Amino acid sequence: MADLYHIGFGPEDLGDHRPTLAILSGDPNRATQIAQTKLSQVKTLSENRGLNSYLGFLPNGRPIISATSGMGAPSLSIVVNELVQVGIRTIIRVGTSGSIQEDVKPGSVVISKAALCRQGAANDIAPPEYPASADPFLTVALVEAAQRLGVEYALGITASVDTFYEGQERTGSANPHLLRALQGITEEYRNLRILNYEMEAGTLFKMGNVYGFAAACICGIIAQRTRAEQPILEAKGLAVQRAIDVAIEAAAQFA
Repeated sequence: MADLYHIGFGPEDLGDHRPTLAILSGDPNRATQIAQTKLSQVKTLSENRGLNSYLGFLPNGRPIISATSGMGAPSLSIVVNELVQVGIRTIIRVGTSGSIQEDVKPGSVVISKAALCRQGAANDIAPPEYPASADPFLTVALVEAAQRLGVEYALGITASVDTFYEGQERTGSANPHLLRALQGITEEYRNLRILNYEMEAGTLFKMGNVYGFAAACICGIIAQRTRAEQPILEAKGLAVQRAIDVAIEAAAQFA
């Protein structure tokens, strides 16, 4: 098989002992960080279109890929489809997120067991009523990893939406005039016991169930939407590092 068009590599680039697990980050710098700080014998597979992908080895010697999905579900859907084509069968998304519950604090992590999925890309994978649920075994592995590492976590349902501003009911942006359907949506979601907002998990979960791979998501909490719209930058480093540590710990059981 030739290189896949968007990710920029193919199965022949993965060596004789091919990985079946990928850790997927929206931020290319996070994919690089994971590869450089958590993996050994790192090989750059591609930095095509800013979709950085690296092959490396966990401390137990098992190979994995650290890759970039880009921002949002449409970009993620392309990358995931091509990763599955090269043999990936388990994907852990490591992202950032805003809490909409008072007891889910910045610096902690959210492990998503399912998503309320309001994403156009997901509707091309399966109809809106199709459940956007994470793989239960991979999700339990993340929970157990967080417990072993002493990382503060919450397990629950995530709201996956397509836009960072309007879809997450932010008014402090270039568009202060939200559609009526979005006014008060955060309070509605809070009352439904949804924990957080992010922009990719719902589509990833639907793809996992339709394509037949295991999908899970862990996000570092970098905003407290019960108090302010803006991310808390001083919490970001700790939250992201905790999410990475938990994902790597859980990956060792599945790679």
